Amino acid sequence: MSDAFAYKVKGFFGRIPSEPHKLTERTTPTKDCIVLCHLGVLEVSNGNAWEIEITGMVGRPMRLTVNDLKRMPKVTIASVHQCAGSPLDPDKPTQRVCNVTWGGVRLDDVLRLVEPDPGAAFVWSIGADAGEFGSVDCGHYIKDLPRSRVGVDVLLAYEMNGERLLPEHGHPLRLVVPGFYGTNSVKWLRRIELRKERAPGPFTTRWYNDVVAEGVTRPVWNIAPQSVIVWPAPGTSLERGAVVRAWGWAWADGGVAGVKISLDEGLSWKACAVEKPTGHSWTQFMCDFEAAAGQQSIVSRATSRSGESQPDAGKRNALYRVPFTVV
Repeated sequence: MSDAFAYKVKGFFGRIPSEPHKLTERTTPTKDCIVLCHLGVLEVSNGNAWEIEITGMVGRPMRLTVNDLKRMPKVTIASVHQCAGSPLDPDKPTQRVCNVTWGGVRLDDVLRLVEPDPGAAFVWSIGADAGEFGSVDCGHYIKDLPRSRVGVDVLLAYEMNGERLLPEHGHPLRLVVPGFYGTNSVKWLRRIELRKERAPGPFTTRWYNDVVAEGVTRPVWNIAPQSVIVWPAPGTSLERGAVVRAWGWAWADGGVAGVKISLDEGLSWKACAVEKPTGHSWTQFMCDFEAAAGQQSIVSRATSRSGESQPDAGKRNALYRVPFTVV
């Protein structure tokens, strides 16, 4: 297996994406997309020769190069890509999000080649990056997902927004799991394993697990319903009596059922017009309101098709408030 890579950055590296009011385009330019690398940024000298190994509970283990993957049918998928927030502060609300078009090969198509064992319940994904995070020696970055999820557009991606992946986005190959938080989309993908049990390692056992009851946790997989307001922008001065068209983006794993806005800190809510969801992309919502004296902020609340809504506070998908003034 080729090891032709070096660390461009060693250790944690992050770049905060555009603030919500700057997310004016349906497809976020790559330069404005979030970057979060727990263990470093790898630079690979020959991306086409990069190899991925597929092993575990399979009848025909194999290795494929990126060049081999590029000979397979290419698929492009537009999807929301959202950071789950810091695993060291998991309940802190975050609006670190973008909407991206990925290009690559369906993982489902690749797995058919290796004859998966029907008893394999989980897909492990292991990156080439290794090191320390949060004062813990993590070994290689490893995540997992239910095998049942693989058929829902999971990709082995080598392109982002029509261009070759950049190093900080996982060049030459990364996993992309539409509808799951970005932490599950492993960069510099080196190995796929099919297993009966969940993967070991701190990023699956110690971090990225939400407490749902005493002694009970849930993996941070599916993206919870969330929304951001693009207009009005924070600090905007609105003229009293003016009719303002507020708009923004909403998203959730499985799609958005509706969005409401409030201009009185949640005392009352007004339903928004919501465009028909398309695939895994975020959904635009719009709502007109008359700027009135005393109004100081606007907040939006998204509800998923499964019936879950954004909480007021205390979770990563808590409500996002935009302050403004009325003159």
